[in-house]
Amino acid sequence: MTLQTCKLHQAVFPHLFLLVLLLLLHALRGCCHPQCLDYKPPFEPRQPLVFCKEYSKFGCCDLEKDEEISVKFYTIMDNFDHSGYMTCAKYIRSILCQECSPYAAHLYDAEDANTPMRMLPGLCGEYCSDYWQQCRYTLSLLLEESGETQQFANMTATIEEDRRKFCDFLELKDKQYCYPNVLTNSALNAKLGLVSEDPKGCLELCLQEVANGLRNPVAMIHANDGTHRFFVAEQLGYVWVYLANGSRIDRPFLNLTHAVLTSPWAGDERGFLCIALHPRITTVRKAYVYYSVSVKKEERIRISEFTLSAHDDNQLDHSSERTILEVVEPASNHNGGQLLFGHDGYLYIFIGDGGRAGDPFGKFGNSQNKSTLLGKVLRVDVDNNDDGPPYSIPSDNPFLREKEARPEIYAFGVRNMWRCSIDRGDPATGRGGGRMFCGDVGQNKFEEVDLIVKGGNYGWRAKEGFSCYDRKLCHNSSLDDILPIFAYPHKLGKSVTGGYIYRGCQMPNLNGLYIFGDFMSGRLMSLKENVTSGEWLYNEICMGRDQTCRFPKLINSYYKYIISFAEDEAGELYFLATGAASATARAGVIYKIVDPSRRAAPGKCSIKPSPVKIKGKLIHFYPKEVRNQQEAKHHACTHNNHKKNYNNNQNTTKKKVTYNNNKTTNANKNNKKNATTTTNSNNKKNNITDNTKNNEKTPPSAHKTNYKSDNNNKNNFSNSNKIINRTCPDVHGNNPRHNHTHW
Repeated sequence: MTLQTCKLHQAVFPHLFLLVLLLLLHALRGCCHPQCLDYKPPFEPRQPLVFCKEYSKFGCCDLEKDEEISVKFYTIMDNFDHSGYMTCAKYIRSILCQECSPYAAHLYDAEDANTPMRMLPGLCGEYCSDYWQQCRYTLSLLLEESGETQQFANMTATIEEDRRKFCDFLELKDKQYCYPNVLTNSALNAKLGLVSEDPKGCLELCLQEVANGLRNPVAMIHANDGTHRFFVAEQLGYVWVYLANGSRIDRPFLNLTHAVLTSPWAGDERGFLCIALHPRITTVRKAYVYYSVSVKKEERIRISEFTLSAHDDNQLDHSSERTILEVVEPASNHNGGQLLFGHDGYLYIFIGDGGRAGDPFGKFGNSQNKSTLLGKVLRVDVDNNDDGPPYSIPSDNPFLREKEARPEIYAFGVRNMWRCSIDRGDPATGRGGGRMFCGDVGQNKFEEVDLIVKGGNYGWRAKEGFSCYDRKLCHNSSLDDILPIFAYPHKLGKSVTGGYIYRGCQMPNLNGLYIFGDFMSGRLMSLKENVTSGEWLYNEICMGRDQTCRFPKLINSYYKYIISFAEDEAGELYFLATGAASATARAGVIYKIVDPSRRAAPGKCSIKPSPVKIKGKLIHFYPKEVRNQQEAKHHACTHNNHKKNYNNNQNTTKKKVTYNNNKTTNANKNNKKNATTTTNSNNKKNNITDNTKNNEKTPPSAHKTNYKSDNNNKNNFSNSNKIINRTCPDVHGNNPRHNHTHW
């Protein structure tokens, strides 16, 4: 018999065979997460399985794999007469179908790259003894390798005669996970297929790094044009185009660094803050940007319109800039910074209250003053503006006819909304589509998440979260402000970063979950709507432990400062973070959020990006957060060899093994041993791997964050490269002063 690894092919002498077999029984103990032999989470097949029916609701096989296992089964059973078939079919079927089990990776010991994958799934001791007693001589039929059938049969004969050796080879010592105990273990199956939670109820998710080396990435958007490109904006004023394969075009989509007002100061809130593409970008060919400028030493925020280059869809025409709106900023913080198009086709602009502490402008502050645009959500119509004003006012804007109110205002009473999103709606029912969610950064005590509605007053500066801030304003009965759907105290975080409702395809468990974060604490958080009561239930998100995230390309750590969230064209979720909150530090990373507990069925979420004409060069992406390279290499190797193992069964021919009254005669045994098989010689298991220790990246040490007063209009941050990993970040007791940036 020949055993294979990716680099090594060597003949193993018969007396070493048992030792090799014994190596295969080592199974990883401890906390384990269900996963399949393709090193991905289990799923619900798109069509019910026909052969391994018990795994039709949740497992690791689609209909194609189920048919492959069925062919393998009937090829093996061709060796049996009726009596033998009746006796052994149930064992053969159960063993083969464990490849469809949601715990397949554990049964085959495929979760740990430093141990060899088992040839067959691990059985429980009692079940193994029964199998040996009834059908011991079928082992070689399950294990037969191509080309050296006789030598293989002679080797397996040694352990087929000895129950102890037989079960040493097949038994999985972990009594919880061995078959068939794994089917009846209530602890393992109680929440099978649901998002994993740690002992404190924190949802355990994983991440995939998709871009790095960015300088304070403030926004990521897509064109919704079938190309699945995404556009990433840096605070300095660059916007870059990334293709669906992860590579970046070397020339920027936009370069406004000459005009953008920002600085290398850690925590400077000014700069290029957002970009939005027209929802009909392929025909209208316009983009809108939001950035800080200095005009005659006066700080302003500017919203501009650009047109796509006539010669390159991956660049804006820099000479086409047209100012849509400018608003004077009385201070350098609370600049707002969100642009987005609603389902109604109008452009929404989110502007901060003007800065400083407590909105000290005028009798009631800017946010409650409808004669100023500061502290507001604006809605304007930018269509058909080529030959007239840069925008018009939608006819149903709520304050269009109110005296002294600015007609652009859609909602007011906001402090400094940082990152808003539109709900795509439930993929099946469409419920929730068009809702607008925003994170509004608080003052001294609370951060909040709001659901934006037309004409709504969100309470600032009268209220902060659910509590009074300015008590005189707060007790004004005519205020009629809208309460947040969720608010949290500063022991959890001190600067909310609004997120998205997940509506993607790849992670069905996350559908309807609002995922957001906090810039200062690095917490990832979620809200789930109770449709009956209308309440939003909070759950923290933490990184899954090593075993939970033991999938190719996945990591369980991230840089602390969560700047923004994003969704791609397919609806999958991302967040943008940095290890150093400075516009010039190349410490920004984009992470894709991944649920390791369940995935969509293979093929269900496949996309075919439309071709993109490229001018210039492509810069390929290489992740920095890489788990042990040897482990990743082993996963690929063992998966390929394992996948080959069950192919080419159609050309297999064997002699029948005859069973009589459930007892095997010597003649039957000899018939089985002398059976000949012809299969592809490449269909052999990988049984030897390098036993390399994990070499995970060690997080850089974190430096204490320093603050200045909000009245100074700046927050100073040290160049902290703190990484959040594995468990929920603990921020209790940090930093007694609570004045923040919008991030």
